[in-house]
Amino acid sequence: MSDVTSAAVSGDAGLEEQKRKEAYFTAGQFQLIWARFKRNKSAMWGAGVLITLILMGIFAPFLSPYDPTIGGRDEEYQNGAPQIPKFWDENGFSLRPFIYTYTRERSAATNFRWTSTVDRDKRRFVELFVEGWEYHFIDVNLDVPGDTFDIKFRLLKSNTHLFGVNEGQIHLFGTDGPGKDIFSRTLHAVYTSLAVGTIGVVISFVLALIIGGISGYFGGKIDAVLQMITDAVRTVPAIPLFMALSAFIPDEWSSELRFFFISVILGLIGWPTLARRVRTHLLTERSQEYVLAAQLCGANASHVIRRHLLPSFTSYIIVDLVISFPYMVLSETALSFIGLGLKEPVNSLGVMLQNVTKADVLLNYQWYFIPVIFFMTLVLAFVFVGDGLRDAADPYSDHK
Repeated sequence: MSDVTSAAVSGDAGLEEQKRKEAYFTAGQFQLIWARFKRNKSAMWGAGVLITLILMGIFAPFLSPYDPTIGGRDEEYQNGAPQIPKFWDENGFSLRPFIYTYTRERSAATNFRWTSTVDRDKRRFVELFVEGWEYHFIDVNLDVPGDTFDIKFRLLKSNTHLFGVNEGQIHLFGTDGPGKDIFSRTLHAVYTSLAVGTIGVVISFVLALIIGGISGYFGGKIDAVLQMITDAVRTVPAIPLFMALSAFIPDEWSSELRFFFISVILGLIGWPTLARRVRTHLLTERSQEYVLAAQLCGANASHVIRRHLLPSFTSYIIVDLVISFPYMVLSETALSFIGLGLKEPVNSLGVMLQNVTKADVLLNYQWYFIPVIFFMTLVLAFVFVGDGLRDAADPYSDHK
């Protein structure tokens, strides 16, 4: 009986192995990429962190207990330290998380600077789904001075927030100099940086496909002219360009319009690398038999490029898109950090990083560095996901 059982088990294992091989050789391109991607633990962790940050950015108004602009500042708690909810202290245990009450005062001991005193006997309890400042999940306001154009629309109005306290305010990451909540500002900054990256990547993606596709398919003089344009755009230095544009942007432009303008410029100068890759692929694929068959059937150039050539390396295009995101985010952050990109009252990671360069912050207000952690986490998550997708899209990678 044992021999029969062993033979049955061996037969089942062989059948499973055969099914696994059949599933591999009959799987589609994206199924193969996903199967390889799942085996990369760092890429999977990066994808989980990235999805979490994206959701935090999208639902930033709901997750933020207070308005991140100057209108939501806490005048009674300026440059305040982070307030961490607790369940117990020397006064006993509580089923609800609580924070202490702070009072501000000036004294000769601190050279008459404002200081906060903790009242550990007076608790303020954390509550869920509280009502607060009104917001819209979709809020677009592109108002160009003059009569050029004006785009305004708002959707999904609400005033419900995930958490708050029954009295006063709570600041998980502390407050800055004017008293604005750093937690709320950080969530909105993540959304802004992701939005800038998305708009920039979409614009560069469309331009790269059009210019790279035409250049690689037709070749000849058209290719030479388009490559001259591509090389010219690649040689444009970003910082001097934004210095000139920063002087050009009128002061009366709204923060939303400045945000849109920066996103478009990043997209207009970010397409050459992907366009080069598209061109190289099309130069090698345009002489294939399936392209010739489509041409003999009467298909025009646009149809051949769109329906046959570009889908042949869709996975690599997706990988390039993901890898392009951190560079867009880094570009916006760097430009805003040196004062050439977004500015107050826009909440972006670059704008918030401007505050950490002060010596006073380094010595006394270390919680200003919390947005730096989110910035590094966002960029690293994109890098890990991009590396995982790049390895998964390689047809010669190990598939055992």
